[in-house]
Amino acid sequence: MSKGAINDSGDQVCREEHCFHAFDALYCSLTSARPISPVFPDDKYPLFVTWNTRSNRPGRAPRLRGCIGNFEAMPLREGIAEYALISAFRDTRFNKIEEDELVNLECCISLLTDFEDAASYMDWTVGIHGIYITFPNPSLYPASSNTPSPLSSTPYLPRITSRRTLTATYLPDVMPEQGWDKIEAIESAVRKAGWNGLITEEVRASIRLRRYQSRRCVVGWSEFVQWRRMKGDGQI
Repeated sequence: MSKGAINDSGDQVCREEHCFHAFDALYCSLTSARPISPVFPDDKYPLFVTWNTRSNRPGRAPRLRGCIGNFEAMPLREGIAEYALISAFRDTRFNKIEEDELVNLECCISLLTDFEDAASYMDWTVGIHGIYITFPNPSLYPASSNTPSPLSSTPYLPRITSRRTLTATYLPDVMPEQGWDKIEAIESAVRKAGWNGLITEEVRASIRLRRYQSRRCVVGWSEFVQWRRMKGDGQI
């Protein structure tokens, strides 16, 4: 693997070619270049595509530029290309990525694996698991209720209907990068889901948590340019 590539699992579940395919989709959408057909296996995975901007200052961590994905398993060739553009152009936290930004970009592909229903909002491990939380909108709580303990098993949590539900997720690498413990991550996810009120034990105990792991790979613009040239593009 190139110097810029990272594969957390040490295997070939996620590979450089996945990142190159995402870069290719973005590059061709911003220029008149013709896309290069992928040759990697068209397996199905839930996936996220993350764009970061690399700093010109040594030691500075890359800055998030866009990140959107899908928890439904998708064929990789179509899914990576689709979410490369969605995360570049439709992440509402950021302006659309423009052509002059390409030289400073890096792409991270995360293929999600090992989904499990957690026994409680604390039943996961920082540095290993990503979290997907679902909880009823606290503004709809009755005036009083019998609150389950924070370690109660999932079947005893309140029933949730989709139109009254708040959800959020964090990929596994987010918690270590932010230096969060489990409670800090949960409370940040609750805010991300859209709840701005008091985060009580009742709110935390109402959470249904699904944990998962990821296989990821990262490449930068220079690696992508090398790849395009190896594929016969003499104009890039």
